[in-house]
Amino acid sequence: MSITAPAARPANPRFSSGPCAKIPNFSLDMLADAPLGRSHRAAIGKSKLAEAIDLTREVLGVPADYRIGIVPASDTGAVEMALWSLLGARGVEMLAWESFGEGWVTDVVKQLKLDATVRKAPYGQIVDFAEVDFDKDVVFTWNGTTSGVRVPNGDKIPADRAGLTICDATSAAFAMDLPFDKLDVVTFSWQKVLGGEGGHGVLILSPRAVERLESYVPAWPLPKIFRMTKGGKLIEGIFKGETINTPSMLCVEDYLVALKWAQSLGGRKALEDRANANAAAIRDFIADRDWIADLAEVPATASTTSVCLKFTDPRIQDGAAFAKAVAKRLEKEGVALDAGAYRDAPAGLRIWCGSTVETADVAALMPWIEYAFEAEIAAQAVEA
Repeated sequence: MSITAPAARPANPRFSSGPCAKIPNFSLDMLADAPLGRSHRAAIGKSKLAEAIDLTREVLGVPADYRIGIVPASDTGAVEMALWSLLGARGVEMLAWESFGEGWVTDVVKQLKLDATVRKAPYGQIVDFAEVDFDKDVVFTWNGTTSGVRVPNGDKIPADRAGLTICDATSAAFAMDLPFDKLDVVTFSWQKVLGGEGGHGVLILSPRAVERLESYVPAWPLPKIFRMTKGGKLIEGIFKGETINTPSMLCVEDYLVALKWAQSLGGRKALEDRANANAAAIRDFIADRDWIADLAEVPATASTTSVCLKFTDPRIQDGAAFAKAVAKRLEKEGVALDAGAYRDAPAGLRIWCGSTVETADVAALMPWIEYAFEAEIAAQAVEA
């Protein structure tokens, strides 16, 4: 059978789920205002960091009484700061439905050695929030970057909860509506939805989280880069741009450029609309095809950023090998880079649909996925 390659190609084939595609029309010239070779503690460095915090608050709609800090080690560093500094004061519930959530379970149960209640759901599902005890501290990811599922909203998180909610929102922030009144800790890295460079995390704390920090001392020692209090008081400088360690001012400038781009579109809602349109382009395509499906089992919990797909054709003999071959073919054709499923996830594809991706590129990719699928089915038949 002759298989014809599609005529159109994505203008930008970068569909990696992190680091993600740069903003449209990005150029290194946009970073010319970065104060390179200057101390981050100089006036210009502090002003850049403070501006990044202020624009984060504006674009995300973070309440005025929440603290925002730029911290080391990407989203992982931000989450670890929260876990090691806040947990242990009361019971803990750990919610996991993908690999990063599983990682936080390991940290809390095996490293901090807390007797936590662990609730897990398989890939493609999330746990039932109605069963969660929010009088305990609850740790969860908003969007499963490796599983393609997300929390649909914060309706099942009670406003009068006694515990803290600690939310890893790294592939959700800027593309999804985060209900900050239901979230006490929010973390993310700007390398996801805004396509920033890696290495820096953002930590957002509610007044309730600050109160916990100032009234509770963990039983374990805290490394320097985790310490947010001194003498029982929050170190306010961290949340005004006085970072714990040395940040890259080039990366900060890149983040500022992306934030200003987001502003120019109309802010977070415009970013959300872009991600929604990208995800819809995929789901419209797979809707009437019986050889591919969404890994997310319930549409309401399907991610709009990290869309995970699985191949369902009964002719496929080795699911993992087949999915890898399709991803490799897409990369060889130059139409989709880094589009394979995460190593711990079920075999398939993972297409990043965050706000820096153009819907036209997602739409152009879809026929290529069909082409690669048909080509691998044909190759499999020949080998047999």
